[in-house]
Amino acid sequence: MAGYDVFARYYDALTANVDYAARAAYLQALLERLGHSAGLTLDLACGTGSLTLALYKLGFDVYGVDGSAAMLAEAKDKAYDLEADVLFLCQKMQRLDLYGTVDTVFCSLDSINHLSGPDQVLETFRRVAFFLNDDGWFIFDVNTPYKHEHVLANHTFVYDLPEIYCVWQNTYNPQDGSVAIDLDFFERQEKLYARSSERFTEHAYSAQELTRMLREAGFDRVEIFGDLSFAAPAPDEQRLIMAAHITNSLNGVYEA
Repeated sequence: MAGYDVFARYYDALTANVDYAARAAYLQALLERLGHSAGLTLDLACGTGSLTLALYKLGFDVYGVDGSAAMLAEAKDKAYDLEADVLFLCQKMQRLDLYGTVDTVFCSLDSINHLSGPDQVLETFRRVAFFLNDDGWFIFDVNTPYKHEHVLANHTFVYDLPEIYCVWQNTYNPQDGSVAIDLDFFERQEKLYARSSERFTEHAYSAQELTRMLREAGFDRVEIFGDLSFAAPAPDEQRLIMAAHITNSLNGVYEA
């Protein structure tokens, strides 16, 4: 998975349309629907911490983990500005190694898609299962194969923002459903523009594939919803919400 050192500087500007407060409220409502008390909560692949801090504002006992030090630097700055006492750890999802167990794990905004393939996805699921307490829930979202084929596809997007000009180019691979993403950033420096680039690949999985991997990792119940919904996903759903429950924790069984 990429380091996102360049992407981190502009991530918040490019995702300004994301309503993190609404997404945090949805996750809170979903936990209530599942009859689960959040307890100690991990925001996995937390990025620049926007969702982590939105959860914190709702009263969650939450901390964040991300594999990019550059992303976490942004998160820590935002937490400092809010005077929020939130811990952030630099760890890759597939190498998750916490100090103790948690009751709830969230992983949002297609972070699972950024893993390099099904082996890393399964390893991440196993790590999460290992660090979840009994009766814990792992809730994450993923971009769907439909979105990769019909929305991201081979399209190019341009973001002309006050602080940055970004050209986002996608290359869709129909054989495995992946999308290679090339980002070129142009930042004004007096009369010239400084160019920087980032490249990463997103991999899409069907709900059936993800359910199989979750069960292989030790989860015993899987609920699937449309994005920010409590209804079943539509055929043209662009993002799935998946909630996986574990009855018997793997603590002491799986070698982390």
